[in-house]
Amino acid sequence: MGRPAIILVQPQLGENIGKTARAMLNFGLTDLRLVAPRDGWPNPSAGPSASGADVVLDNARVFDDVASAIDDCHHVYASTVRPRDMIKPVVTPREAAAEINALTENHCTAILFGREASGLSNDDIAYANSIVTVPVNPDFGSLNLAQAVILMAYELYIFGNDTPHYQPGHAEGLASKKEMEGLHSHLTGALEERGYFRSAERRTKQEHTLRNVMQNASFSSQEVQTLRGVIKSLIRDKC
Repeated sequence: MGRPAIILVQPQLGENIGKTARAMLNFGLTDLRLVAPRDGWPNPSAGPSASGADVVLDNARVFDDVASAIDDCHHVYASTVRPRDMIKPVVTPREAAAEINALTENHCTAILFGREASGLSNDDIAYANSIVTVPVNPDFGSLNLAQAVILMAYELYIFGNDTPHYQPGHAEGLASKKEMEGLHSHLTGALEERGYFRSAERRTKQEHTLRNVMQNASFSSQEVQTLRGVIKSLIRDKC
């Protein structure tokens, strides 16, 4: 589920095939299919561009035409930014990712990507159930092959990935609210002793600002302890 075949229709440069393999493996896709690659296959130029994504290249399959490449697929998307005369559903990569992940395990999906110079032809698109289009600048919609693949692969990966998008930058995790409140109280107490709060009317707002600064910093427990040590030192050494 959520792992469609990536089909390159008549790709021209081995470097682009390698970059596509790299983009795929970054986001967990491994089923690469090549339709009549211009320079044949294997292509020695693909390996260096793949930067280690050899498992994708080694298992890439070559087909004579689009029909044979999608023979085992149940739903096919055609990646194109051009308006076409054919009436087909048009979805974004995010919408396509949701559709693909909603299919049952016994449904094979594929995404067609066209030639570097001219994209997919109408004959290619005719095989697709849907068109997937990346929302780009309407005045400049030029994506290279690997860019188009990585945008689609990213959306698929994010949609099906349970890993939290935000993770603390500290191995021990973030400081607790209790620890943060202790730091806030310690700091405001020290500031009050030094005469920082000169206006009772402004004090509440100033305390809120200080609390927000601390929360936005996402301190770890160790960082909170260090800062409280700094405050103690400043108080002890005051004149």
